Amino acid sequence: MNTSEYESNPILDKLPKHLRQYIKPQNYEDYTPINQAVWRYVMRKNVDYLSKVAHKSYSEGLRKTGISIENIPNMYGMNRILKDLGWAAVAVDGFIPPAAFMEFQAYNVLVIASDIRQLENIAYTPAPDIIHEGAGHAPIIANPEYAAYLRRFGEIGCKAISSAKDFELYEAVRHLSIIKEAKGTPVEEIEKAEKHIEFLQDNMGDPSEMAFIRNLHWWTVEYGLIGTLDDPKIYGAGLLSSIGESQWCMTDNVKKLPYSIEAAKTSFDITKQQPQLFVTPDFAFLSQVLEDFANTMALRKGGLSGLQKLIDAKELGTIELSTGLQVSGNFESLISHEGKPIYFQTKGKSALAYREKELVGQDVNQHETGFGSPIGRLKGINIPIEDMSPRDLKAYKIYEGEIVSLDFVGGVNVTGRIITGTRNLQGRIIIITFENCKVTHNGITLFESNEELYNMAIGEEIVSAYHGPADLKSFDLLDHSLSTGSQDKGQVGLSELESYYKLIRDFREGNNTIISLTKVFEVIQEKYPKDWLLPIEIYELAILSNEKILAESIKVHLENIKLDQPNLGQLIDDGLELATIKTKV
Repeated sequence: MNTSEYESNPILDKLPKHLRQYIKPQNYEDYTPINQAVWRYVMRKNVDYLSKVAHKSYSEGLRKTGISIENIPNMYGMNRILKDLGWAAVAVDGFIPPAAFMEFQAYNVLVIASDIRQLENIAYTPAPDIIHEGAGHAPIIANPEYAAYLRRFGEIGCKAISSAKDFELYEAVRHLSIIKEAKGTPVEEIEKAEKHIEFLQDNMGDPSEMAFIRNLHWWTVEYGLIGTLDDPKIYGAGLLSSIGESQWCMTDNVKKLPYSIEAAKTSFDITKQQPQLFVTPDFAFLSQVLEDFANTMALRKGGLSGLQKLIDAKELGTIELSTGLQVSGNFESLISHEGKPIYFQTKGKSALAYREKELVGQDVNQHETGFGSPIGRLKGINIPIEDMSPRDLKAYKIYEGEIVSLDFVGGVNVTGRIITGTRNLQGRIIIITFENCKVTHNGITLFESNEELYNMAIGEEIVSAYHGPADLKSFDLLDHSLSTGSQDKGQVGLSELESYYKLIRDFREGNNTIISLTKVFEVIQEKYPKDWLLPIEIYELAILSNEKILAESIKVHLENIKLDQPNLGQLIDDGLELATIKTKV
């Protein structure tokens, strides 16, 4: 990603390259007058309603983050204000992988899908858009306790181990979001995509860590309520950005449950309104539950189960041994003994690191075809190798130039000539390098080489296992191609209807007052009889200028639209009501 394509700042400068690949220019000029009208309608409706039911941080946050009702936010302007909160915002390519989304949060960066929902999806869309991200996520980060939770969630969430089915579901949801917002997509294609998602959700098998953490994210960051069960307030971005669901969630039709770690086991359906929501007593409690969940993750538990999770995930991951040595790669297999791993093997490019920094000579070029090593204790010796002093090592002939045969508990044997050893900052040995080496398990050869050096990892146990590499610089993680998106329309060659939207927008902003509202309405009524949003905007101006006859004509016209399209009834009624309300942030 060329940084000249977006305006950087000190926070964005810290982003690693693999996250920058998801950033794309906002291209503010691409928003059409209809896009701006959709933003304005949703924001006027939301601010009017949410001022009563949202957490107090919402209204305060809109002011602090510079988000206005009248205009789609410009990311550059947002960043100038967000930096004072210690955050930044970037435009991204719609749905991005969950781990990447959370990692952005760990760097105090909000990812904002720059596209905006179509008029026909004004009440709700499964696709991430600037209404959801900008008007939903951004305001609440002005609350310091919530901002700390969001950042911490990112740090922990990006380490969660996924499954192959998680990626399949992500791809399916991304596909649905694209086709649902693409103009002209046949209804049958959308229904087919929705059914495919339902099928995947019903056949996920045992949930992965990423599935659990995604549930926690959904029931807090996206669909969270705060306060008491009897009087909850909204803080989740999905609710703050959905006209329909923010009202629906406040009714008795939606069950309210006390938030707890059990929310991690509660799945959700992105295509439907939620039957239940969780209520946290305060933002600090969110962090408490998050830490409780993190204690269940391989990130903190390691061991056989953590290693097995990485093998099942079939993705780049890392284990950390008790010496602090970190091994990153695609873990392929293991050997266990009495419930503990005694040997592990990666496949393909692998690297060794210590404290998230790659060790010299232990990069992917050195370990291009994989890395395997025994772990654990030697038979008949009470001191693990990592705790041996130089005197102990010499006594057991684990010493430079010695030809040794090391028998590990569980049946792994390493035979070869010791070349050297690598120590950590505390002086504990973390790698022993051999030549003419052979590694076997109960007589079966696992590795054998004469000229090639063998690096044996030292560690009595695996203390941590997590998604991604220890050192981000060890691997080429650039594998994302930006899509063209649905926003690439621009204002070049506006349609006639869009031109009329622009005309009314200019009139309202005082840029062109020499027009007849009545004549514009008559044209819309004749040429675009199904359009309802522009008549509402004209109605608002008619009310302000006391043009009662015009206002009444528009109301009659909108009543006829409601008869033909009953699904628009609530939207039209709300729009008419808003026309008489002056909402300011």
